[in-house]
Amino acid sequence: MKITRSYGNLPDYVLKYLKKFGQDKWTLELNEEKKFDIAIVIPAVMEYDNIRKLLVSLVENDKTYFHKCVIIFVINQIRNSIAEIKEDNDRSLKLLRSIVGREKGNKDALVKKVVESGLNIGLVDAASEGLQFNHKDGGVGLARKIGMDLALTVQDYNHLSTKRILVCLDADCRVDRNYIIEVYNSFQRSNISGAYIKFRHEIEGDETVHRAMICYEIFLRYYVLGLKIAGSPFAFHTVGSTLACDADSYVKIGGMNRKKAGEDFYFMEKLAKIGEIYHIDKTTVYPAGRDSWRVPFGTGPRVKRFKQKTHDEYQLYSFKSFLLLKAWLNIFYEVEVFSSDQYLKAVKDLNEVLYNFLFINSFKDEWNKILENSKTTAQIHKQKLLWFDGFRTLKFIHYLRDNAFPDENMFDVLEEVFAYLSMDIDFGREKGAVPDVQLQVKYLDKLRELT
Repeated sequence: MKITRSYGNLPDYVLKYLKKFGQDKWTLELNEEKKFDIAIVIPAVMEYDNIRKLLVSLVENDKTYFHKCVIIFVINQIRNSIAEIKEDNDRSLKLLRSIVGREKGNKDALVKKVVESGLNIGLVDAASEGLQFNHKDGGVGLARKIGMDLALTVQDYNHLSTKRILVCLDADCRVDRNYIIEVYNSFQRSNISGAYIKFRHEIEGDETVHRAMICYEIFLRYYVLGLKIAGSPFAFHTVGSTLACDADSYVKIGGMNRKKAGEDFYFMEKLAKIGEIYHIDKTTVYPAGRDSWRVPFGTGPRVKRFKQKTHDEYQLYSFKSFLLLKAWLNIFYEVEVFSSDQYLKAVKDLNEVLYNFLFINSFKDEWNKILENSKTTAQIHKQKLLWFDGFRTLKFIHYLRDNAFPDENMFDVLEEVFAYLSMDIDFGREKGAVPDVQLQVKYLDKLRELT
């Protein structure tokens, strides 16, 4: 087994990034010196059973680009983790090292199957003594970052016309059989720099989990659809197991962040500020629907919250919020550049709450600084994207929820959106009611078509 440790023979811009942002503590275990065009990075904590299922899913992929692809697992844990986590991670390390070492005589049929498939497996050990994460930084963001940074060291920089791709996936997922080939081809043929892959949460388990996953995916998709209708440049999904970018863009934005949760949101937001985000929709990732302690918010915690019945889950942001966002963006993204006073006058005539939001976010002072420091109209328009970014957009929707348009019944809102889009849909549901699971799936399926 070979352990890759050096940064030799890398382009200057990659070396510069790694010297500034890279980590020296962890190494990438590979079988031999090889270079790859696509690296799929998978953080995992106590995921032994799911890793086995995911490996089966990956091995069953079209093998056309297996020689160009490396799957990098980052097995990680916090120091002083409970024995159950350590034992499960030890099993994962043992399994993956058997594959990395190409132990064809291993009695585990899965090891033999993966080795014989020709799929390249890499391993980062962030779980053994001395390699574990500390409590302050440890989490999915750091695990993704370590894996993606190390992936840069084994990518093939010899062919300038070929995109070098970094992909995020999670251990509790499965993927379509055309996953690797479609992600690879999408980047090469479309010359894209950032993307998210089509996803569908696995709707399975007991009825409560089933309902929770439907509810949560409706929430995710409605928000993106609302942004899309509003004309926001941040109208894309930020699900961690679906993200992808090319290596040049990864380096340009300073790499993955270390956040324990929400790392996917901030990563995609940074990508969107340097280029359009592309939707890879000819293949699908299937994240598991389960409650989980691994991150403080996201799929797992939302399922857990649903089961605990601490919130009315069948609520969505009012559609009026997105229509007001649309009106604001029509003003803000107008080709002609206005002064801060002109913007604020137009906004005050439109909606007092919108005016108040801009006021408390220091729009006047910050816009005046942007005008003073921008030499061209193109620079000003770039600053618009940076100022009213994805995070401020989310804050705006939350501000409207709290000060103007309270959340409304989930299915009332969806029917309002469908009507706005001139979709002739009548599910026969009474206003204000929460329909049965079968009908909820129909609403979700319509959203999947739209997002």
